[in-house]
Amino acid sequence: MFQPAPVGSLSVVEKNPYLIPNTNRIYTNVRKQKIARDILERYTGSTIKQFQKQVILTNFEYYLDRFAVLSNGVKTRGSAMGAVHSEKDGVSIINFSIGSPTAALIIECLSVIDPKAVLFLGMTGGLHRSLKKGDFILPTAAIRDEGVSHHFLPRQVPALPTFKIQKFVSEILVESGFDYRTGVVHTTDYRFWEFNDKFKADLYHERALCIDMETATLFVAGFASKVPIGALLLVSDLPLKRGGIKTKRSASSVFKQFTDKHLEIGIKSMSQIAERGEHIRHYKW
Repeated sequence: MFQPAPVGSLSVVEKNPYLIPNTNRIYTNVRKQKIARDILERYTGSTIKQFQKQVILTNFEYYLDRFAVLSNGVKTRGSAMGAVHSEKDGVSIINFSIGSPTAALIIECLSVIDPKAVLFLGMTGGLHRSLKKGDFILPTAAIRDEGVSHHFLPRQVPALPTFKIQKFVSEILVESGFDYRTGVVHTTDYRFWEFNDKFKADLYHERALCIDMETATLFVAGFASKVPIGALLLVSDLPLKRGGIKTKRSASSVFKQFTDKHLEIGIKSMSQIAERGEHIRHYKW
């Protein structure tokens, strides 16, 4: 388990005159760690000991139900989130709901268990005309068009995944015979953007492959909190095409057709990364 430096410690600062102490970082703030541990247990209904060292994140309860079946896991429900823990696969999954605020929260809370790897299995709106529902996107970066990540790092810092996690997930996809795309995802906290022509024009000029509401925040919060994180996104709708905006009916169809495949890749990646994946380490400043 990671042992944080004492709050207010100046040992590193004294060696680097350009470094400003930041007691907001969860790995340097014992009091914040204690509160985060309490939130994680209370929100998920799980004890700290139940969490495995590899964690999958999702936005949907249906993913928890299917994960419990596929991995023979134990499901819990807290005051705000659900979780399933599989000792057999060495993987836990959390449904943290939707949006950047809860994405940032779950990352900081997860930092207290010192996970070896975290993978976001999210759904995304496909923007490029070549995409179709059910396609996989392994994002290489994310555009920070949301209001949370700037609390962790300056806006000029790019939102990037942990490369070694993306590399390993890529290997699993290839071994399993699945095609995938790489590129940039636009993360926004602006809903109903589909009806804003200026917003859509900006998306075109960005050349983003897809759009969602969490990925950039997860990448930035993960980097700032020393939580190694990657993402494998599933194209669930094509909002720029006529009739392509997600509906209750179309969402149900996507869940039934693609959830198990998405989860199987995620479970295989997280269960094997500890044994087969390259060592993941955190840089120190």
